[in-house]
Amino acid sequence: MEVVALSLTAETESIDSEKWLFDYKLQEYKDCIPNLISRRQFNDRRKKTAGLCEELRKRVAMEMDGGEEQFFVDSKPIEVCRVARGKRCKMGRTGDFSQAPDFGFCASQNTYYFGYKLHALCWLCGVIHSYDLSKASAADLHYMKDVKHAYHDCSIYGDKGYIGADVQLDLFETAHIRLECPYRLNQKDWKPTFIPFAKARKRIETIFSQLTDQFLAIRNYAKIKNGLFARIIGKISALTILQYVNFINNKPIGRIKYALN
Repeated sequence: MEVVALSLTAETESIDSEKWLFDYKLQEYKDCIPNLISRRQFNDRRKKTAGLCEELRKRVAMEMDGGEEQFFVDSKPIEVCRVARGKRCKMGRTGDFSQAPDFGFCASQNTYYFGYKLHALCWLCGVIHSYDLSKASAADLHYMKDVKHAYHDCSIYGDKGYIGADVQLDLFETAHIRLECPYRLNQKDWKPTFIPFAKARKRIETIFSQLTDQFLAIRNYAKIKNGLFARIIGKISALTILQYVNFINNKPIGRIKYALN
């Protein structure tokens, strides 16, 4: 629990460098933490307690559950290294090769990258309900195959990357899930985007912006995939904790910097 607490505290303070955390920041509180472990021990135990951190995040998120039946889904690129160094990257080259990073294309940024893709499903209130990591080359619709086993009788709203008549029909017939997406301009029976839907979808885009800006998800110092996965779990868990602090204090959940005051 102390390892998880230290990990979440570092993420909320935008500290993503373990070297700076132990060599400088924690030295100011050395007298208050007499049993402080070493940086190597923290790094090893952080990976081993990633599952515990995720279980705590789920419990906290369920405390903010308002019984909603509307969800938003989106994906975000998680870059491991520059594209030029992608073929030389050793992350994921040993063990289960299916979890190795890959080359992908981000349509919103119109750029190629090497790494993973973070898929997230959030409530209307702006709290992440579930998430997963996949190869960067995986299509967004592949994530919906896992969603139908965990959700039912709800509506999920996505962007144009989730358009697929076969997948939408399968979700509805299997779990009564309505997957709503805006039309493409060249689609038959084109209809304009419903304005309240477009505004509501900004919630999950705001969450991804917070993960990038305050929690520095765009940076990567991990050398192995387990270290990267533990970091992503820590960042999303820290975001959920700050949202819960605002929730119990009757403050806007999305304004996570209020929780730091």
